[in-house]
Amino acid sequence: MATSLSHSQRRPPLLRQAIKIRRRRVKDLQEPLPQKAQEIEPPSHHFSPEERGLLYEEAVYTVLHRLGQPEPNHVTEASELLRYLQEAFHMEPEEHWQRLQKVQELEKPIFCLKATVKQAKGILGKDVSGFSDPYCLLGIEQGVSVPGGSPGSRRRQKAVVKHTIPEEQTHRTQVITQTLNPVWDETFILEFEDINNSSFHLDMWDLDTVESVRQKLGELTDLHGLRRIFKEARKDKGQDDFLGNVVLRLQDLRCREDQWYPLEPCTETYPDRGQCHLQFQLIHKRRATVASRSQPSYTVHLRLLQQLVSHEVTQHQEGSTSWDGSLSPQAATVLFLHATQKDLSDFHQSMAQWLAYSRVYQSLEFPSSCLLHPITSIEYQWIQGRLKAEQLEELATSFRSLLAYGLSLIRRFRAVFPLSVSDSPARLQSLLRVLVQMCKMKAFGELCPNSAPLPHLVTEALRTGTIEWFHVKQQHHQPMVQGMLEEGKALLSLVQDIIADLHQCQRTWNKIFLNVLKINLFSTAFLELQWLVSLPGLRCTLPRPQSPIHQALPLQVAKKVQDYTVMVTGSPVTPDTGESLFQLYISLKELCQLGPVPSNRDGVLALDSFHRWFQPAIPSWLQKTYSVALARVQRAVQMDQLVPQGELTKHSTSAVDLSTCFAQISHTARQLDWPDPEEAFMITVKFVEDTCRLALVYCSLIKARARELSAGQKDQGKAANMLCVVVNDMEQLRLVIGKLPAQLAWEALEQRVGAVLEQGQLQNTLHAQLQGALAGLGHEIRTGVRTLAEQLEVGIAKHIKKLVGLRESVLAEDAILPLMKFLEVELCYMNSNLVQENFNSLLTLLWTHTLTVLVEVAASQRSCPLASGRLKTALQSLEICFYAEGCGLPPEALHTATFQAVPRVASCPIYSPYHPESHIKVISPPQL
Repeated sequence: MATSLSHSQRRPPLLRQAIKIRRRRVKDLQEPLPQKAQEIEPPSHHFSPEERGLLYEEAVYTVLHRLGQPEPNHVTEASELLRYLQEAFHMEPEEHWQRLQKVQELEKPIFCLKATVKQAKGILGKDVSGFSDPYCLLGIEQGVSVPGGSPGSRRRQKAVVKHTIPEEQTHRTQVITQTLNPVWDETFILEFEDINNSSFHLDMWDLDTVESVRQKLGELTDLHGLRRIFKEARKDKGQDDFLGNVVLRLQDLRCREDQWYPLEPCTETYPDRGQCHLQFQLIHKRRATVASRSQPSYTVHLRLLQQLVSHEVTQHQEGSTSWDGSLSPQAATVLFLHATQKDLSDFHQSMAQWLAYSRVYQSLEFPSSCLLHPITSIEYQWIQGRLKAEQLEELATSFRSLLAYGLSLIRRFRAVFPLSVSDSPARLQSLLRVLVQMCKMKAFGELCPNSAPLPHLVTEALRTGTIEWFHVKQQHHQPMVQGMLEEGKALLSLVQDIIADLHQCQRTWNKIFLNVLKINLFSTAFLELQWLVSLPGLRCTLPRPQSPIHQALPLQVAKKVQDYTVMVTGSPVTPDTGESLFQLYISLKELCQLGPVPSNRDGVLALDSFHRWFQPAIPSWLQKTYSVALARVQRAVQMDQLVPQGELTKHSTSAVDLSTCFAQISHTARQLDWPDPEEAFMITVKFVEDTCRLALVYCSLIKARARELSAGQKDQGKAANMLCVVVNDMEQLRLVIGKLPAQLAWEALEQRVGAVLEQGQLQNTLHAQLQGALAGLGHEIRTGVRTLAEQLEVGIAKHIKKLVGLRESVLAEDAILPLMKFLEVELCYMNSNLVQENFNSLLTLLWTHTLTVLVEVAASQRSCPLASGRLKTALQSLEICFYAEGCGLPPEALHTATFQAVPRVASCPIYSPYHPESHIKVISPPQL
């Protein structure tokens, strides 16, 4: 019998690319956590032994009664498919053979060819009008094999179907009038017994109706029509015209065919008779298995698909590889054969695939992207009337179950999608897209009309998950040993974890939720977390997001911070405790800075004014900063050997350490950055005061270190070298101190405190401190340079007094040579070991002393012309020496009142190469 069915079936959809999802379970907490949202328990993908046995027999029955040629990439050998099924169903060899024998003894199904006559094109026009009224006769001829792949000798016989197939087995389509491109789209079920000896036949005819000659002449359009009228007159009345036929061997067909076939002629008169579009499917009726007799075809296929997909995923897990969503050739072959033999529609296959995959997804690990294709297929073909009531409920349950499971994954996305796995963001985005597509489906809207909007559900899941994550971290960081230090470290670790999580939300997760659902995850997470670390007392005055999960919260971070600071400031602070408390303040400050700026906020944040919790700890921080810096300075000086670090760096190691120490103090001040202007000013005053005090302490320590290293030192050159290094270190310290206004941002501070301080208070306080420190350093530097100058002044005076006592035979140029040699050596040494500023100061002191000695000696030798001449020559050479071609003292520094007094005392004119009244050229002394 022929049964009219729906449109032809398509091939099963390809599975999408997939990856493995690692899920971690959150450990149960000892203290009660906020109540979790209710979740629907996902249906199990496991079957009982009895169900598994019946399903196994169904799969084996499908393989044993396979029809048609294999599809490309499908497995052809039945033995290979049976081995796969034995492994997929975990069948022991003995049980496998028992069930195989049982299936072989079952009655064979009724084999059927489901043939759909879609349409034809380019057929012959047999009527006077040039068109035809085509219809088709079709059936299966059994017991006669058509040789080769062609219709053979029967191709040329007219009325093949009428003559060879019994009338009760012949099927006929409707007549499509007046066309050359008819469309039928009619489906028939044609039974057969042996596929090897059966062939499909289709004849196409033009229906001939009895009309009068007048009617035919009225339809006449050309000479061909007239010729047809004469031909009609010669044949029997009502005899239909043959348009062509299609003859195919069933054994040549694949399980599914969809092709255009040429219409074969019975004569060579009109060889080109057009084409006919046919679809074939080899199916079963009356399958003998228990599953097929007792359950709907859709349910059986769903369970078989679920079992094979579970096996595929498990196989990849055991091999430590990720399942990519593609079924193995064996599984694809078995599922294709079963769906084809059971004649499942595309819609029911898509629904079965959705139910199977959504169930397995909630139990095993495979990519959510595999769910997109069945969602799309169901949406494309959705007609609610296609499904029975129990199927509609099953589909609705699957929607609710997957939605609840997906929300549970989103709630725990920090653990389920860890950033340590590179593809976690892509997997989370894929899950969100699946949920979005599912909630957009017409089927979801009709079957789950009371479901809340997905963005609202996801936002609540994120809030709940954030709070649960906070409590897990809070429990994780509980100190094993009770104590102030341990408590501080635990709080610090918790806040740092919160900051790290917010950074991840901001940099990675937020854009995913924004792109897919327009949800700002970072804002949601920040508002929840900053509330959780706020003081419980603030909750009564601040707006709170409404959620049942926020009830009965345990003691929060802020309360612990406050208690901790009270304990710390009420007892001596150890370095570790102070550092832990300061780091906690810095971390909370960073946490606040992650939030929106005040101008963009809706109300007050719970963490606003958090710095007041730490106000009692400020003195201990400042004292600790000074103590640490002082200890570092003392250690640096103690280890300093007062040796220049290089030719260009003339200070020693302690000066470098001191610069680093002061930089660290400035960094600490910037980190503290106290929000209250007046208190910030007082803190800055303290930092400047401590820095200046450290500078003066360093001067005392470095001088003491020089005396310690010089004690018992016979080599006066080394002692002088150390003194040079000390002077250079102090000069370096003066440069560092001078940078304090920039390092501590005095200009910004002045703008902040302008409204709370009196006019000029900052100038009178901070700048006065700085100038006092710089003045003290200047005094220490001048003292050091004065000491160096005193060491050289003795030698200069000795050489000047010696040159006037030489015998008359010694020339003046030779007489002053020892003095110039002495100056050359000593000044070169000082120039190499002193920075330029201090070297210039030394030259000034030496020049003043030298002129004084010259005046004193000239006054005592006024009556001796020889001595006066030698002093004149010495003064000229010394002027050239101290000028040093512009690298030494400038002329205005050389030509002092004492310089002008020397020639008057010596009773002889002086001729200077740099003096405007000089007219006599002098001989240059040895150059420096």
